[in-house]
Amino acid sequence: MELNNVKDSRGVADDLPTTVDVLIAGAGPTGIALGIDLARRGVRALVVERQDRLSPGARGTGLQPRTQEVYEDLGVLEAIQAVGGLYPPTALWEDGRITQVREMIERVDPTPAVPHASALMVPQFRNLEVLHARLTELGGSVLLGTELTDFTQDTDGVTIRLQRVGGAPHTVRAGYLVAADGGRSTVRRALGVGMSGPSLEPGAALLADVRIDGLDRDHWHRWVLPNGAFTALLPLAGTDLFQTLIAAPEGTTDTSPETIRTLLAARTHLAADQIREVVWSSLFRPRAGMADSYRTGRVFLAGDAAHIHSPAGGQGLNTSVQDAYNLGWKLGQVLRYGAPDSLLDSYGTERRPIAAHILDTSTRLHRSGSLRRGRDLHQLDIGYPDSPLARELRTDLAEGTPTAGDRAPDAPCRTADGSPTRLFDAFQGPHFTLLALGDVELDESRLPADPALLRIVRVGGPTPDLLDADGHVQDAYGSGPAVLLVRPDGYLALGAPAEGATARVSAALADFVGTTALQPAG
Repeated sequence: MELNNVKDSRGVADDLPTTVDVLIAGAGPTGIALGIDLARRGVRALVVERQDRLSPGARGTGLQPRTQEVYEDLGVLEAIQAVGGLYPPTALWEDGRITQVREMIERVDPTPAVPHASALMVPQFRNLEVLHARLTELGGSVLLGTELTDFTQDTDGVTIRLQRVGGAPHTVRAGYLVAADGGRSTVRRALGVGMSGPSLEPGAALLADVRIDGLDRDHWHRWVLPNGAFTALLPLAGTDLFQTLIAAPEGTTDTSPETIRTLLAARTHLAADQIREVVWSSLFRPRAGMADSYRTGRVFLAGDAAHIHSPAGGQGLNTSVQDAYNLGWKLGQVLRYGAPDSLLDSYGTERRPIAAHILDTSTRLHRSGSLRRGRDLHQLDIGYPDSPLARELRTDLAEGTPTAGDRAPDAPCRTADGSPTRLFDAFQGPHFTLLALGDVELDESRLPADPALLRIVRVGGPTPDLLDADGHVQDAYGSGPAVLLVRPDGYLALGAPAEGATARVSAALADFVGTTALQPAG
C-alpha cells in the first residue's frame, strides 16, 4: 500500500455520524491503535485527522518488545514484522572510510516468557499503514482532512464540532473524547491543562527520508564533526530509503531537498549527486514535558498530547501506543459492561507515573549523548503494582514470581489433545483471562458466562484446558494451586490462592464490570 493512497473514501458531511461512543482526535499510532482496540470491542468510535493523509516520514522507527506484544494482541504483529527488521550495526566513518563498527541496539534472544525480545525497526509511515489496514478490516475508518475546532462537555457526553476541508461544519455527540492530537494538542490547550517537564538544551535536527546511491544498507552510518555534532543515515527496513538525521546549523529553518543535499555532502564523504531524492523532510526541536492531568471529565489525553519526550531511546511512540492500550479496554468495560466511572480514573493513575519514568530516562539519554540501547528500554518491566486495580492475596511467593500489577508472561504449553499453543494465544482478544493453575475448585456458574468478558483457562488439574508439558507455565508463574486474573492489556489484576477462589475472582471482577454483567447466564 502506498502511503499517499491512504485516503478515507467515506467522505461527505451528510454521511458522517452524529453520535458515537468515542471520538478520537488524531490519526497517529496512538489514535489508530485506540480505534482498533475499541472496534474489536464493538465500541462505536470515530477517528478524525486534520491532515488529508496519514503522516509521512519514517519519524520514530523503534518498536520495543512490549509494544510488539501489544501489536500481537491487536492482530497486527505479523504484518508489522513483514515490513520491519532488526537494526543493523553502526558504522563510524572518518576520512571517507569506516573505522569502527559497533552494535548500538542490543539484540536479545527470545525466551519462553518473552517471545519478542529485540527492538524492531519499522518506519512510522509503514506502521501507520498497517494499523490503518487493521482498523479498516475491523469496520472502522479514519476521517482525513477533518479538524476538531471546538467542543463542550456535560455530565452525559461531549459535543464536538468538526470542520471538513472544503465542506460544511459538522457536529458529533460522543460519550467520550480522546485527544491523540500530538504535542501541540488543540484539545489539551482548550482544556487549559498545563504541561511541565525538564528543559532540554537548545538545538535542532533536520530529519529526512532520502534515496542514496553508493552506500551500503548493512550499517547504520554515522559521521561526527569536531564539535561533536553528528550526521546519521539509517537504512529503513522494507524500503530503499535512508532516514537522515543532521544536526542543524543554528538558525536553520530551510528543510528543502537542496539544503539536505548540501549538508549531507558537506558532512559525509558522499557527493551531492549521490543523494538521488529527498522524499520527506522536517525540522525537529526536542522538547520534554508531561500533562498535569490525563483526564478532565469525559475528555482524555493520550500519546504526545499527554507527554512529549526526546527521541533518545525510542520510548515516545511506544509509550503512546501503550496509553491507548491501557485506555481502550477501560472505555470498553464502561461502555459495554457498565463498569464504574472510577475505572477510567485509573488510566491517569497508572499511566502518568510510567510517563514520568520514561521522561526521566529519555532526558538522561538525550543529555548523555550515548547511543547504546539495551534491554532496560524494552518496556517489559513496566507494571502497575501500586494501582488500585491490583489485588495480590498470595503469600510466601518465590522471588521473581509475577504478582498483581505485573506483566503476565508468555509460556509455551499444549492443549488437552497435545497440540502446541501459548498462553499469549489464550490472552489474545478483548476479554479477561482467568488462569486456574493446578487443582483449583471453581464454581463457574457463579462467574460471568460471556466469553467476550471472561475466559477461564485451566492449566493442569483434573480437567485441564492446557498442559504444562515442559514446565514453562510453572517457570513463569510458580507452582499452583492458585488463580490469576489477567487483564485485557496483559497485566495481572489478581493473584489468589485456590481456597475460596470463586468468591475472590468475583470480587475482583466487580472493579471492572457493573453488577448486571456479573450475573451468570440463566
